[in-house]
Amino acid sequence: MPSLKAIRKRIASVKSTQKITRAMKMVAGARLNRAQQRILALRPYAVKTHEALERCTAQKGDNAGVGEKPAHPLLAHRPEKSVLMLVLTSDRGLCGAFNTNINKRAEREWHSRKDRGQNIQLALVGRKARDYFRRRNGPVFHDFPGIWEKLDIESARLVAKTLIDPFLKGEFDAIYLVYNEFKSAMTQRVVVESLLPVQSMDAEQEGAHTHRSLDEFTFEPGREALLERLVPMYVEISILRALYESQASEFGARMTAMDSATKNAKEIIDTLTLQYNRARQAAITKELMEILGGAEALKG
Repeated sequence: MPSLKAIRKRIASVKSTQKITRAMKMVAGARLNRAQQRILALRPYAVKTHEALERCTAQKGDNAGVGEKPAHPLLAHRPEKSVLMLVLTSDRGLCGAFNTNINKRAEREWHSRKDRGQNIQLALVGRKARDYFRRRNGPVFHDFPGIWEKLDIESARLVAKTLIDPFLKGEFDAIYLVYNEFKSAMTQRVVVESLLPVQSMDAEQEGAHTHRSLDEFTFEPGREALLERLVPMYVEISILRALYESQASEFGARMTAMDSATKNAKEIIDTLTLQYNRARQAAITKELMEILGGAEALKG
């Protein structure tokens, strides 16, 4: 059995750890609240941007299929021979399986597409993704350091420009986002989402607009000039939304992990305290027995 001194030291150590995990949970909760507010503020803007883009591209068959000339180069659909995946992870750990789930999903996509004969490249946001794929000799196209230190539209614009240029040059036929979609503080879902070429609305969304004739719309300035600004803007907003979703998911995962760690620390402290009391009782009983034994010896 460990000595009383060793048990006391371990109890003090676990209590110090518990204070840290409790503080980290509170910080993550406060940051999560702000991240949720950013997401809620951005979502309506992203939806309206997509609707405006749909109205500009839905006329006269502008949503070109494979091999057809599109209304804008970023709408061009080509056979997916070369694919770039933008993987979003965090710079820090202590957030449960948050980073592991993303990295493993990205790795599965990488090997799956490689087996189908596609050329796969990876663009990485976050130190955890960089370290993970460097250890596995992943095909890293670009690494974006310091994105989480100042997360704003300028950061998203930098990422978008780095991805758009090779797509326009034909180096990549498609670009996908791999990130954690925020559902709640307890739930985050890893998604693989197409970024480029810009996708049309799904059938349900398109059905909501069929009652309006898109030929009614006139554009000032011309549709070409509008698309020239609108399409890159939509890509930037999509990347910013994914970054916000990933950041909120990270805070939610960290808050949950630290809450679990705090509860586990309490259970360990209770167990160690019980062990300490039993050891102390045993030591006291032993001392009493020795005293009684000595007294009996003196009487004899």
